[in-house]
Amino acid sequence: MELKRIIEAILFISPKPVRLKKLFRKLEGHTFEDIERSVNELKNEYNYSDRALEIVEVSGGYQIRTKISYREWVKRFVKERDAGLTRSMLETLSIVAYKQPITKREIDNVRGVDSARMMKQLLERRLIEIAGRNGDLGRKIVFRTTGKFLELYGLKDIGDLPTFKEIESLEQ
Repeated sequence: MELKRIIEAILFISPKPVRLKKLFRKLEGHTFEDIERSVNELKNEYNYSDRALEIVEVSGGYQIRTKISYREWVKRFVKERDAGLTRSMLETLSIVAYKQPITKREIDNVRGVDSARMMKQLLERRLIEIAGRNGDLGRKIVFRTTGKFLELYGLKDIGDLPTFKEIESLEQ
């Protein structure tokens, strides 16, 4: 019972998602299984109660967030974090997200224009990162999205991105 409340306090004060491995490293004397069980019990307590908050798995960790149904009320009091991305940056970021790992040349081919400036800005904002080099001749640098990208868009992992069919159904 005490472990659950300790984890709840940690999730409450943390500005970023907290990974189970980090909890295990920091909460000496507790097994990984006890920590995982406590987090799952907390998730159930929050998600299946009449609270305005929920515990969500995002970017490989856990975070306490306001339930989406209270978003409009909360926006009146708290300025929403604006990612400040231009249309060109969003386009480039979307291409990286759906086609990663991907080279700059491949991004340029999809967009039809040079993406160097957009990629530089996305790298500076830590929404994309260098993922290594591909196996092609010349071993070009490839890019992927980051944990910060997942956190900003509330995704557990890249598999949570909407499919093209889901996007098309929204447009209808």
